[in-house]
Amino acid sequence: MKKNNLEAIRHSLSHLMSMAVQELYPKAGLGVGPAIENGFYQDYNLPEAITPEILPKLEKRIKELIKENIKFEKHAVDFDEAYKFYQHDPYKTELIDDLKNAGEKKVSFYKSGWFDNLCDGPHVNSAEEIDSEAFKLIKIAGAYWRGDEKNKMLTRIYGLAFENKKELDGYLKQMEEAGKRDHKRIGRELDLFSFHSEAPGSAFWHPKGMIIWNELENLGKSIRKKYGYLEIQTPILAKKNLWETSGHWNHYKDVIYHFDADKETYCLKPMDCPFNIKIYQTKQRSYKELPIRYTEIGRILRNEKSGELNGLLRVRHLTQDDSHIFLTKDQVENEISILLKMVGEYYLSFGISPEFFLSTRPKDFMGEEKDWKDAEKNLENALKKEGIKFKIKEKDGAFYGPKIDIDMRDALGRSWQLATIQLDFQLPARFKMEYIDKDGKKKAPVIIHAAIFGAFERFIGIILEHFGGNLPLWLSPVQIEIIPVSEKFNKYAEEVYSQLSNFGIRVNLSSESQTLGKRISEAEKQKIPYILVVGEKEEKSKSVAVRSRESKQEITKLDKFIEKVKKEIAEKE
Repeated sequence: MKKNNLEAIRHSLSHLMSMAVQELYPKAGLGVGPAIENGFYQDYNLPEAITPEILPKLEKRIKELIKENIKFEKHAVDFDEAYKFYQHDPYKTELIDDLKNAGEKKVSFYKSGWFDNLCDGPHVNSAEEIDSEAFKLIKIAGAYWRGDEKNKMLTRIYGLAFENKKELDGYLKQMEEAGKRDHKRIGRELDLFSFHSEAPGSAFWHPKGMIIWNELENLGKSIRKKYGYLEIQTPILAKKNLWETSGHWNHYKDVIYHFDADKETYCLKPMDCPFNIKIYQTKQRSYKELPIRYTEIGRILRNEKSGELNGLLRVRHLTQDDSHIFLTKDQVENEISILLKMVGEYYLSFGISPEFFLSTRPKDFMGEEKDWKDAEKNLENALKKEGIKFKIKEKDGAFYGPKIDIDMRDALGRSWQLATIQLDFQLPARFKMEYIDKDGKKKAPVIIHAAIFGAFERFIGIILEHFGGNLPLWLSPVQIEIIPVSEKFNKYAEEVYSQLSNFGIRVNLSSESQTLGKRISEAEKQKIPYILVVGEKEEKSKSVAVRSRESKQEITKLDKFIEKVKKEIAEKE
Protein backbone atom coordinates (compact mmCIF):
# COMPACT_ATOMS: atom_id res chain seq x y z
CA MET A 1 0.00 0.00 0.00
CA LYS A 2 1.23 3.42 -0.87
CA LYS A 3 1.75 5.54 2.25
CA ASN A 4 -0.55 8.51 2.59
CA ASN A 5 -1.67 11.00 5.14
CA LEU A 6 -4.02 9.37 7.64
CA GLU A 7 -6.41 12.28 7.48
CA ALA A 8 -6.75 11.78 3.72
CA ILE A 9 -7.35 8.04 4.17
CA ARG A 10 -10.03 8.59 6.81
CA HIS A 11 -11.75 11.37 4.90
CA SER A 12 -11.79 9.25 1.74
CA LEU A 13 -13.39 6.38 3.63
CA SER A 14 -16.22 8.66 4.72
CA HIS A 15 -16.90 9.34 1.02
CA LEU A 16 -16.82 5.65 0.15
CA MET A 17 -19.21 4.99 3.03
CA SER A 18 -21.55 7.67 1.66
CA MET A 19 -21.50 5.91 -1.70
CA ALA A 20 -22.49 2.64 -0.01
CA VAL A 21 -25.24 4.39 1.98
CA GLN A 22 -26.65 6.22 -1.04
CA GLU A 23 -26.79 2.99 -3.02
CA LEU A 24 -29.21 1.78 -0.34
CA TYR A 25 -30.90 5.16 0.20
CA PRO A 26 -30.56 7.26 -3.00
CA LYS A 27 -32.31 10.27 -1.44
CA ALA A 28 -30.27 10.29 1.78
CA GLY A 29 -29.31 13.81 2.84
CA LEU A 30 -25.65 14.36 3.66
CA GLY A 31 -24.47 16.25 6.70
CA VAL A 32 -20.80 16.64 7.59
CA GLY A 33 -18.29 13.80 7.37
CA PRO A 34 -14.84 14.71 8.68
CA ALA A 35 -11.77 12.71 9.56
CA ILE A 36 -11.42 12.53 13.36
CA GLU A 37 -8.92 11.04 15.79
CA ASN A 38 -8.61 7.31 15.02
CA GLY A 39 -11.20 7.36 12.25
CA PHE A 40 -14.09 9.22 10.65
CA TYR A 41 -17.84 9.73 10.75
CA GLN A 42 -20.61 10.87 8.44
CA ASP A 43 -24.04 12.31 9.22
CA TYR A 44 -27.07 11.27 7.16
CA ASN A 45 -30.72 12.23 6.90
CA LEU A 46 -32.21 8.79 6.24
CA PRO A 47 -35.81 7.82 5.42
CA GLU A 48 -35.81 5.19 8.17
CA ALA A 49 -33.97 4.19 11.32
CA ILE A 50 -31.03 1.84 10.86
CA THR A 51 -29.42 -0.57 13.33
CA PRO A 52 -25.84 -1.83 13.77
CA GLU A 53 -26.77 -4.93 11.75
CA ILE A 54 -26.27 -2.80 8.62
CA LEU A 55 -22.61 -2.09 9.37
CA PRO A 56 -21.12 -5.38 8.02
CA LYS A 57 -23.08 -4.86 4.78
CA LEU A 58 -21.70 -1.33 4.41
CA GLU A 59 -18.16 -2.53 5.22
CA LYS A 60 -18.39 -5.21 2.52
CA ARG A 61 -19.51 -2.68 -0.07
CA ILE A 62 -16.75 -0.22 0.89
CA LYS A 63 -14.15 -2.96 0.41
CA GLU A 64 -15.58 -3.66 -3.04
CA LEU A 65 -15.32 0.04 -3.91
CA ILE A 66 -11.68 0.04 -2.75
CA LYS A 67 -10.96 -2.90 -5.10
CA GLU A 68 -12.44 -0.89 -7.96
CA ASN A 69 -9.62 1.61 -7.37
CA ILE A 70 -11.91 4.61 -7.52
CA LYS A 71 -10.15 7.93 -8.20
CA PHE A 72 -10.68 11.04 -6.05
CA GLU A 73 -10.70 14.15 -8.22
CA LYS A 74 -11.04 17.71 -6.95
CA HIS A 75 -12.87 20.29 -9.03
CA ALA A 76 -14.46 23.70 -8.47
CA VAL A 77 -17.97 24.78 -9.46
CA ASP A 78 -19.75 28.13 -9.33
CA PHE A 79 -22.44 28.79 -6.74
CA ASP A 80 -25.40 28.47 -9.11
CA GLU A 81 -24.27 25.00 -10.13
CA ALA A 82 -23.63 24.00 -6.49
CA TYR A 83 -27.12 25.11 -5.41
CA LYS A 84 -28.68 23.25 -8.35
CA PHE A 85 -26.72 20.09 -7.50
CA TYR A 86 -28.00 20.13 -3.90
CA GLN A 87 -31.47 21.57 -4.53
CA HIS A 88 -33.07 18.72 -2.55
CA ASP A 89 -30.48 18.68 0.27
CA PRO A 90 -31.02 21.51 2.83
CA TYR A 91 -27.87 20.55 4.78
CA LYS A 92 -25.44 20.96 1.92
CA THR A 93 -27.35 24.07 0.79
CA GLU A 94 -26.74 25.63 4.21
CA LEU A 95 -23.03 24.88 3.96
CA ILE A 96 -22.93 26.48 0.51
CA ASP A 97 -24.65 29.56 1.98
CA ASP A 98 -21.85 29.79 4.55
CA LEU A 99 -19.18 29.66 1.84
CA LYS A 100 -20.93 32.35 -0.15
CA ASN A 101 -21.32 34.60 2.89
CA ALA A 102 -17.62 34.12 3.65
CA GLY A 103 -16.78 35.62 0.24
CA GLU A 104 -15.59 32.48 -1.53
CA LYS A 105 -15.56 32.70 -5.34
CA LYS A 106 -16.05 29.01 -6.10
CA VAL A 107 -17.21 25.86 -4.33
CA SER A 108 -14.84 22.91 -3.94
CA PHE A 109 -16.12 19.42 -4.81
CA TYR A 110 -14.54 15.96 -4.84
CA LYS A 111 -15.69 13.34 -7.34
CA SER A 112 -15.17 9.62 -6.69
CA GLY A 113 -16.74 7.41 -9.33
CA TRP A 114 -20.41 8.35 -9.69
CA PHE A 115 -20.37 10.17 -6.33
CA ASP A 116 -19.77 13.93 -6.28
CA ASN A 117 -19.70 15.82 -3.00
CA LEU A 118 -19.17 19.30 -1.59
CA CYS A 119 -15.75 18.95 0.05
CA ASP A 120 -12.39 20.68 0.42
CA GLY A 121 -10.45 17.46 1.16
CA PRO A 122 -7.91 16.16 1.73
CA HIS A 123 -8.33 12.82 -0.05
CA VAL A 124 -6.16 10.05 -1.41
CA ASN A 125 -5.54 10.10 -5.16
CA SER A 126 -7.09 6.68 -5.61
CA ALA A 127 -8.72 4.02 -3.43
CA GLU A 128 -5.79 1.62 -3.87
CA GLU A 129 -3.94 3.74 -1.30
CA ILE A 130 -6.40 2.52 1.37
CA ASP A 131 -5.79 -0.82 3.10
CA SER A 132 -9.19 -2.54 2.94
CA GLU A 133 -8.38 -4.52 6.10
CA ALA A 134 -7.43 -1.45 8.13
CA PHE A 135 -10.85 0.06 8.71
CA LYS A 136 -13.97 -0.92 10.65
CA LEU A 137 -17.41 0.63 11.10
CA ILE A 138 -18.14 0.61 14.82
CA LYS A 139 -21.36 2.34 15.80
CA ILE A 140 -24.46 4.32 14.88
CA ALA A 141 -25.51 7.34 16.92
CA GLY A 142 -27.84 10.31 16.74
CA ALA A 143 -26.40 13.78 16.11
CA TYR A 144 -28.17 17.12 15.83
CA TRP A 145 -27.39 19.05 12.68
CA ARG A 146 -24.52 21.38 13.58
CA GLY A 147 -24.71 20.22 17.19
CA ASP A 148 -27.79 22.34 17.88
CA GLU A 149 -30.62 20.63 19.79
CA LYS A 150 -33.11 22.87 17.97
CA ASN A 151 -32.16 21.21 14.67
CA LYS A 152 -33.14 17.85 13.21
CA MET A 153 -31.54 14.70 14.62
CA LEU A 154 -29.41 13.01 11.95
CA THR A 155 -27.97 9.49 11.85
CA ARG A 156 -24.21 9.40 12.44
CA ILE A 157 -22.10 6.37 11.45
CA TYR A 158 -18.64 6.10 13.02
CA GLY A 159 -15.67 4.22 11.61
CA LEU A 160 -12.09 3.47 12.63
CA ALA A 161 -9.27 3.73 10.09
CA PHE A 162 -5.52 3.21 10.16
CA GLU A 163 -2.72 2.70 7.67
CA ASN A 164 -2.57 -1.06 8.20
CA LYS A 165 -4.39 -3.95 9.88
CA LYS A 166 -1.82 -4.24 12.67
CA GLU A 167 -2.55 -0.69 13.82
CA LEU A 168 -6.30 -1.31 13.64
CA ASP A 169 -6.03 -4.54 15.65
CA GLY A 170 -3.88 -2.77 18.24
CA TYR A 171 -6.43 -0.02 18.62
CA LEU A 172 -9.33 -2.51 18.89
CA LYS A 173 -7.47 -4.24 21.73
CA GLN A 174 -6.96 -0.86 23.37
CA MET A 175 -10.70 -0.16 23.05
CA GLU A 176 -11.48 -3.52 24.63
CA GLU A 177 -9.20 -2.70 27.56
CA ALA A 178 -10.72 0.79 27.78
CA GLY A 179 -14.15 -0.84 28.11
CA LYS A 180 -12.89 -2.85 31.07
CA ARG A 181 -11.57 0.37 32.60
CA ASP A 182 -14.70 2.43 31.93
CA HIS A 183 -15.06 4.67 34.98
CA LYS A 184 -18.86 4.45 34.86
CA ARG A 185 -18.72 0.67 35.25
CA ILE A 186 -16.01 0.88 37.94
CA GLY A 187 -17.97 3.54 39.83
CA ARG A 188 -21.04 1.31 39.84
CA GLU A 189 -19.19 -1.88 40.85
CA LEU A 190 -17.22 -0.16 43.62
CA ASP A 191 -20.28 1.80 44.80
CA LEU A 192 -18.59 5.18 44.33
CA PHE A 193 -21.22 7.29 42.53
CA SER A 194 -24.35 7.09 40.43
CA PHE A 195 -26.26 9.12 37.83
CA HIS A 196 -30.01 9.69 37.74
CA SER A 197 -32.34 10.96 35.02
CA GLU A 198 -33.82 13.54 37.39
CA ALA A 199 -30.46 15.40 37.42
CA PRO A 200 -28.77 14.80 34.04
CA GLY A 201 -25.08 15.57 33.92
CA SER A 202 -24.72 15.56 37.71
CA ALA A 203 -23.02 12.87 39.78
CA PHE A 204 -24.49 11.56 43.05
CA TRP A 205 -21.54 10.75 45.29
CA HIS A 206 -21.83 7.71 47.56
CA PRO A 207 -19.92 7.33 50.87
CA LYS A 208 -16.98 5.46 49.29
CA GLY A 209 -16.78 7.99 46.48
CA MET A 210 -16.66 10.82 48.99
CA ILE A 211 -13.59 9.27 50.58
CA ILE A 212 -11.76 9.62 47.25
CA TRP A 213 -13.11 13.15 46.84
CA ASN A 214 -12.05 14.24 50.34
CA GLU A 215 -8.57 12.75 49.99
CA LEU A 216 -8.04 14.72 46.79
CA GLU A 217 -9.44 17.87 48.34
CA ASN A 218 -7.18 17.49 51.39
CA LEU A 219 -4.11 16.90 49.22
CA GLY A 220 -4.78 20.04 47.21
CA LYS A 221 -5.52 22.17 50.25
CA SER A 222 -2.35 21.08 52.03
CA ILE A 223 -0.18 21.94 49.02
CA ARG A 224 -1.84 25.30 48.40
CA LYS A 225 -1.63 26.22 52.09
CA LYS A 226 2.11 25.59 51.97
CA TYR A 227 2.40 28.14 49.17
CA GLY A 228 0.40 30.87 50.91
CA TYR A 229 -3.05 30.44 49.39
CA LEU A 230 -6.06 31.84 51.27
CA GLU A 231 -9.26 29.82 51.18
CA ILE A 232 -12.51 31.58 50.30
CA GLN A 233 -16.06 30.60 49.36
CA THR A 234 -18.38 32.42 46.97
CA PRO A 235 -22.09 32.20 46.00
CA ILE A 236 -23.57 30.03 43.26
CA LEU A 237 -25.82 32.82 41.91
CA ALA A 238 -25.35 36.35 40.58
CA LYS A 239 -27.13 38.93 38.46
CA LYS A 240 -26.50 38.97 34.73
CA ASN A 241 -24.68 42.30 34.84
CA LEU A 242 -21.72 40.64 36.59
CA TRP A 243 -21.29 38.28 33.62
CA GLU A 244 -21.76 41.11 31.14
CA THR A 245 -18.92 42.98 32.81
CA SER A 246 -16.67 39.90 32.75
CA GLY A 247 -17.48 39.15 29.10
CA HIS A 248 -18.75 35.65 29.84
CA TRP A 249 -22.30 36.57 28.85
CA ASN A 250 -21.21 37.44 25.32
CA HIS A 251 -18.85 34.48 24.94
CA TYR A 252 -20.66 31.72 26.89
CA LYS A 253 -24.32 32.73 27.03
CA ASP A 254 -25.43 29.38 25.60
CA VAL A 255 -23.92 27.42 28.49
CA ILE A 256 -25.02 29.76 31.30
CA TYR A 257 -28.16 28.72 33.17
CA HIS A 258 -30.23 31.84 33.74
CA PHE A 259 -33.72 32.84 34.83
CA ASP A 260 -35.74 35.95 35.62
CA ALA A 261 -36.79 36.93 39.15
CA ASP A 262 -37.61 40.26 40.81
CA LYS A 263 -37.38 41.97 37.42
CA GLU A 264 -33.75 40.87 37.13
CA THR A 265 -31.96 38.14 35.17
CA TYR A 266 -29.94 35.85 37.42
CA CYS A 267 -27.24 33.40 36.34
CA LEU A 268 -26.02 30.22 37.97
CA LYS A 269 -22.25 30.49 38.29
CA PRO A 270 -20.43 29.05 35.21
CA MET A 271 -17.00 29.97 36.65
CA ASP A 272 -15.51 31.52 39.76
CA CYS A 273 -13.27 34.38 38.64
CA PRO A 274 -15.74 37.33 38.82
CA PHE A 275 -16.65 36.37 42.40
CA ASN A 276 -12.98 36.32 43.45
CA ILE A 277 -12.59 39.75 41.89
CA LYS A 278 -15.47 41.12 43.97
CA ILE A 279 -13.68 40.00 47.16
CA TYR A 280 -10.46 41.67 45.98
CA GLN A 281 -12.41 44.91 45.44
CA THR A 282 -13.82 45.10 48.98
CA LYS A 283 -10.99 47.42 49.98
CA GLN A 284 -8.15 49.49 48.56
CA ARG A 285 -5.15 47.29 47.82
CA SER A 286 -1.45 48.16 48.05
CA TYR A 287 1.46 46.69 46.10
CA LYS A 288 2.74 45.50 49.49
CA GLU A 289 -0.16 43.02 49.73
CA LEU A 290 0.49 41.45 46.34
CA PRO A 291 0.45 38.72 45.32
CA ILE A 292 -2.90 37.79 46.91
CA ARG A 293 -3.64 34.11 46.33
CA TYR A 294 -7.30 33.10 46.70
CA THR A 295 -8.42 29.49 46.41
CA GLU A 296 -11.83 27.84 46.67
CA ILE A 297 -13.53 24.58 45.98
CA GLY A 298 -15.71 26.19 43.33
CA ARG A 299 -18.99 24.54 42.41
CA ILE A 300 -20.19 25.70 39.02
CA LEU A 301 -22.91 24.79 36.51
CA ARG A 302 -22.76 24.78 32.73
CA ASN A 303 -25.52 23.86 30.31
CA GLU A 304 -23.54 21.29 28.32
CA LYS A 305 -25.41 19.67 25.43
CA SER A 306 -27.06 16.40 26.41
CA GLY A 307 -25.34 14.52 23.58
CA GLU A 308 -21.93 15.53 24.93
CA LEU A 309 -22.46 14.38 28.52
CA ASN A 310 -20.21 11.45 29.42
CA GLY A 311 -20.21 10.12 32.98
CA LEU A 312 -17.77 12.10 35.11
CA LEU A 313 -15.76 13.22 32.09
CA ARG A 314 -18.38 15.71 30.85
CA VAL A 315 -20.90 16.98 33.40
CA ARG A 316 -23.15 19.96 33.95
CA HIS A 317 -22.44 20.28 37.68
CA LEU A 318 -18.68 20.41 38.23
CA THR A 319 -16.33 21.29 41.04
CA GLN A 320 -12.94 22.90 40.56
CA ASP A 321 -9.92 23.35 42.81
CA ASP A 322 -9.93 26.92 41.61
CA SER A 323 -7.35 29.58 42.40
CA HIS A 324 -7.00 33.22 41.42
CA ILE A 325 -3.81 35.15 42.08
CA PHE A 326 -3.79 38.96 41.95
CA LEU A 327 -0.32 40.35 41.35
CA THR A 328 1.83 42.94 39.60
CA LYS A 329 3.28 42.41 36.13
CA ASP A 330 6.81 42.00 37.43
CA GLN A 331 5.66 39.18 39.75
CA VAL A 332 4.12 37.07 36.98
CA GLU A 333 7.05 34.89 35.94
CA ASN A 334 7.95 33.96 39.50
CA GLU A 335 4.34 33.14 40.36
CA ILE A 336 3.97 30.96 37.27
CA SER A 337 7.14 29.12 38.31
CA ILE A 338 5.62 28.47 41.74
CA LEU A 339 2.47 27.07 40.12
CA LEU A 340 4.53 24.78 37.91
CA LYS A 341 6.29 23.44 41.01
CA MET A 342 2.87 22.84 42.60
CA VAL A 343 1.76 20.87 39.54
CA GLY A 344 4.73 18.56 40.03
CA GLU A 345 3.81 18.03 43.70
CA TYR A 346 0.18 17.26 42.90
CA TYR A 347 0.86 14.71 40.21
CA LEU A 348 3.76 13.00 41.95
CA SER A 349 1.19 11.36 44.23
CA PHE A 350 -0.32 9.57 41.22
CA GLY A 351 2.84 8.59 39.41
CA ILE A 352 1.77 10.85 36.54
CA SER A 353 4.29 12.51 34.22
CA PRO A 354 2.56 15.66 32.96
CA GLU A 355 2.90 17.10 29.46
CA PHE A 356 2.91 20.88 29.02
CA PHE A 357 1.44 23.08 26.28
CA LEU A 358 1.49 26.84 25.79
CA SER A 359 -1.87 27.93 24.32
CA THR A 360 -1.72 31.22 22.43
CA ARG A 361 -4.07 34.04 21.41
CA PRO A 362 -7.39 32.83 19.89
CA LYS A 363 -9.35 34.58 17.15
CA ASP A 364 -11.98 35.97 19.54
CA PHE A 365 -9.50 37.50 22.00
CA MET A 366 -10.18 40.55 24.16
CA GLY A 367 -7.69 43.36 24.66
CA GLU A 368 -4.54 44.55 22.90
CA GLU A 369 -2.11 42.36 20.94
CA LYS A 370 0.86 43.82 22.85
CA ASP A 371 -0.54 42.64 26.19
CA TRP A 372 -1.09 39.20 24.69
CA LYS A 373 2.48 39.02 23.42
CA ASP A 374 3.80 40.07 26.83
CA ALA A 375 1.63 37.49 28.57
CA GLU A 376 2.68 34.68 26.23
CA LYS A 377 6.33 35.63 26.80
CA ASN A 378 5.83 35.51 30.59
CA LEU A 379 4.46 31.97 30.38
CA GLU A 380 7.18 30.85 27.99
CA ASN A 381 9.93 32.26 30.24
CA ALA A 382 8.50 30.53 33.33
CA LEU A 383 8.37 27.17 31.53
CA LYS A 384 11.97 27.57 30.39
CA LYS A 385 13.07 28.71 33.86
CA GLU A 386 11.72 25.47 35.34
CA GLY A 387 13.41 23.44 32.62
CA ILE A 388 10.07 22.17 31.31
CA LYS A 389 9.72 20.95 27.74
CA PHE A 390 6.52 22.18 26.13
CA LYS A 391 4.64 22.36 22.85
CA ILE A 392 2.59 25.20 21.37
CA LYS A 393 -1.20 25.03 20.92
CA GLU A 394 -1.79 27.77 18.37
CA LYS A 395 -4.87 29.98 18.96
CA ASP A 396 -6.11 27.79 21.83
CA GLY A 397 -5.93 30.32 24.67
CA ALA A 398 -8.94 31.62 26.63
CA PHE A 399 -10.61 34.75 25.23
CA TYR A 400 -9.09 36.82 28.05
CA GLY A 401 -5.52 35.47 28.06
CA PRO A 402 -3.00 32.78 27.06
CA LYS A 403 -2.59 29.70 29.20
CA ILE A 404 -0.49 26.69 30.05
CA ASP A 405 -2.37 23.42 29.62
CA ILE A 406 -1.12 20.34 31.45
CA ASP A 407 -2.02 16.93 30.03
CA MET A 408 -1.33 13.35 31.09
CA ARG A 409 -1.16 10.05 29.24
CA ASP A 410 -2.94 7.23 30.99
CA ALA A 411 -2.07 3.53 31.17
CA LEU A 412 -3.60 3.03 27.69
CA GLY A 413 -1.65 5.90 26.15
CA ARG A 414 -4.69 8.19 25.90
CA SER A 415 -4.09 11.90 26.40
CA TRP A 416 -6.21 13.88 28.89
CA GLN A 417 -6.12 17.59 29.69
CA LEU A 418 -5.98 18.16 33.44
CA ALA A 419 -4.62 21.43 34.81
CA THR A 420 -4.70 24.87 33.30
CA ILE A 421 -2.80 28.03 34.27
CA GLN A 422 -4.20 31.15 32.59
CA LEU A 423 -2.72 34.62 32.53
CA ASP A 424 -5.23 37.45 32.32
CA PHE A 425 -4.70 41.14 31.58
CA GLN A 426 -8.30 41.68 30.46
CA LEU A 427 -10.64 41.11 33.44
CA PRO A 428 -8.75 43.60 35.65
CA ALA A 429 -9.44 46.27 33.04
CA ARG A 430 -13.09 45.29 32.56
CA PHE A 431 -13.71 45.39 36.33
CA LYS A 432 -11.58 48.53 36.80
CA MET A 433 -9.44 46.74 39.37
CA GLU A 434 -6.54 48.63 40.94
CA TYR A 435 -3.84 48.74 43.58
CA ILE A 436 -1.66 51.59 44.86
CA ASP A 437 1.90 51.14 43.57
CA LYS A 438 5.04 52.24 45.41
CA ASP A 439 5.00 55.52 43.46
CA GLY A 440 1.54 56.27 44.90
CA LYS A 441 -0.23 55.81 41.56
CA LYS A 442 -3.17 53.51 40.89
CA LYS A 443 -2.40 50.56 38.61
CA ALA A 444 -4.28 47.50 37.38
CA PRO A 445 -3.18 44.13 38.74
CA VAL A 446 -2.77 40.98 36.66
CA ILE A 447 -4.82 37.83 37.37
CA ILE A 448 -3.61 34.24 37.14
CA HIS A 449 -6.38 31.62 36.95
CA ALA A 450 -5.24 28.15 38.00
CA ALA A 451 -6.98 24.81 38.52
CA ILE A 452 -4.57 21.91 38.98
CA PHE A 453 -6.93 18.97 39.31
CA GLY A 454 -9.24 20.87 36.99
CA ALA A 455 -12.71 19.51 37.68
CA PHE A 456 -12.78 16.96 40.51
CA GLU A 457 -15.39 14.94 38.65
CA ARG A 458 -13.31 14.68 35.48
CA PHE A 459 -10.07 14.01 37.38
CA ILE A 460 -11.64 11.16 39.35
CA GLY A 461 -13.05 9.67 36.16
CA ILE A 462 -9.63 9.83 34.50
CA ILE A 463 -7.68 8.26 37.38
CA LEU A 464 -10.27 5.50 37.80
CA GLU A 465 -9.66 4.54 34.17
CA HIS A 466 -5.90 5.09 34.45
CA PHE A 467 -5.62 2.71 37.41
CA GLY A 468 -8.45 0.45 36.25
CA GLY A 469 -10.05 1.05 39.66
CA ASN A 470 -6.90 -0.16 41.48
CA LEU A 471 -6.34 3.15 43.22
CA PRO A 472 -3.18 3.83 45.23
CA LEU A 473 -3.40 2.82 48.89
CA TRP A 474 -3.75 6.41 50.19
CA LEU A 475 -6.72 7.02 47.87
CA SER A 476 -8.56 3.70 48.17
CA PRO A 477 -11.94 3.95 49.97
CA VAL A 478 -11.21 0.69 51.81
CA GLN A 479 -7.50 0.19 52.31
CA ILE A 480 -7.51 -3.16 54.14
CA GLU A 481 -9.98 -6.04 54.37
CA ILE A 482 -9.63 -8.38 57.35
CA ILE A 483 -10.97 -11.91 56.83
CA PRO A 484 -11.05 -14.37 59.75
CA VAL A 485 -10.78 -17.99 58.61
CA SER A 486 -13.71 -18.91 60.88
CA GLU A 487 -15.71 -17.47 63.77
CA LYS A 488 -13.15 -18.91 66.24
CA PHE A 489 -10.77 -16.16 65.16
CA ASN A 490 -13.20 -13.24 65.23
CA LYS A 491 -11.72 -11.92 68.45
CA TYR A 492 -8.21 -11.72 66.97
CA ALA A 493 -9.62 -10.24 63.76
CA GLU A 494 -11.31 -7.52 65.85
CA GLU A 495 -8.02 -6.86 67.63
CA VAL A 496 -6.27 -6.40 64.27
CA TYR A 497 -9.14 -4.17 63.13
CA SER A 498 -8.86 -2.01 66.25
CA GLN A 499 -5.11 -1.50 65.92
CA LEU A 500 -5.36 -0.52 62.27
CA SER A 501 -8.33 1.80 62.90
CA ASN A 502 -6.48 3.56 65.72
CA PHE A 503 -3.93 4.74 63.16
CA GLY A 504 -6.66 6.17 60.90
CA ILE A 505 -6.36 3.36 58.37
CA ARG A 506 -9.58 2.64 56.49
CA VAL A 507 -10.29 -0.98 57.28
CA ASN A 508 -13.23 -3.36 56.88
CA LEU A 509 -13.89 -6.55 58.85
CA SER A 510 -15.40 -9.26 56.67
CA SER A 511 -18.57 -11.03 57.70
CA GLU A 512 -18.85 -14.82 57.91
CA SER A 513 -21.91 -15.24 55.68
CA GLN A 514 -19.80 -16.66 52.84
CA THR A 515 -16.96 -19.14 52.39
CA LEU A 516 -13.37 -18.01 52.88
CA GLY A 517 -12.67 -18.25 49.15
CA LYS A 518 -15.77 -16.25 48.28
CA ARG A 519 -14.89 -13.50 50.77
CA ILE A 520 -11.36 -13.22 49.38
CA SER A 521 -12.74 -13.09 45.83
CA GLU A 522 -15.22 -10.34 46.74
CA ALA A 523 -12.47 -8.25 48.38
CA GLU A 524 -10.36 -8.62 45.22
CA LYS A 525 -13.31 -7.52 43.07
CA GLN A 526 -13.63 -4.45 45.27
CA LYS A 527 -9.96 -3.75 44.40
CA ILE A 528 -8.94 -3.44 48.05
CA PRO A 529 -5.14 -3.01 48.21
CA TYR A 530 -4.49 -5.38 51.14
CA ILE A 531 -6.41 -8.45 52.28
CA LEU A 532 -5.45 -9.84 55.70
CA VAL A 533 -6.42 -13.44 56.40
CA VAL A 534 -6.17 -14.43 60.08
CA GLY A 535 -6.42 -17.90 61.58
CA GLU A 536 -4.81 -20.04 64.25
CA LYS A 537 -1.23 -19.58 63.04
CA GLU A 538 -1.60 -15.80 62.79
CA GLU A 539 -3.29 -15.48 66.17
CA LYS A 540 -0.53 -17.39 67.97
CA SER A 541 2.28 -15.40 66.35
CA LYS A 542 0.49 -12.01 66.38
CA SER A 543 0.84 -11.96 62.62
CA VAL A 544 -1.33 -11.55 59.53
CA ALA A 545 -1.36 -13.36 56.21
CA VAL A 546 -1.09 -10.50 53.71
CA ARG A 547 -2.45 -10.64 50.17
CA SER A 548 -1.61 -7.57 48.07
CA ARG A 549 -2.36 -6.73 44.46
CA GLU A 550 1.28 -7.13 43.53
CA SER A 551 2.32 -10.27 45.43
CA LYS A 552 1.12 -13.63 46.68
CA GLN A 553 0.14 -14.25 50.29
CA GLU A 554 2.89 -13.90 52.89
CA ILE A 555 2.83 -13.95 56.69
CA THR A 556 4.25 -10.95 58.53
CA LYS A 557 4.15 -9.59 62.07
CA LEU A 558 1.19 -7.27 62.63
CA ASP A 559 3.24 -4.39 64.03
CA LYS A 560 5.66 -4.60 61.10
CA PHE A 561 2.78 -4.57 58.63
CA ILE A 562 1.18 -1.55 60.30
CA GLU A 563 4.42 0.44 60.04
CA LYS A 564 4.74 -0.51 56.37
CA VAL A 565 1.18 0.65 55.61
CA LYS A 566 1.56 3.90 57.57
CA LYS A 567 4.71 4.73 55.62
CA GLU A 568 3.11 3.89 52.27
CA ILE A 569 0.11 6.11 53.01
CA ALA A 570 2.26 8.98 54.30
CA GLU A 571 4.56 8.90 51.28
CA LYS A 572 1.64 8.39 48.85
CA GLU A 573 3.64 5.84 46.86
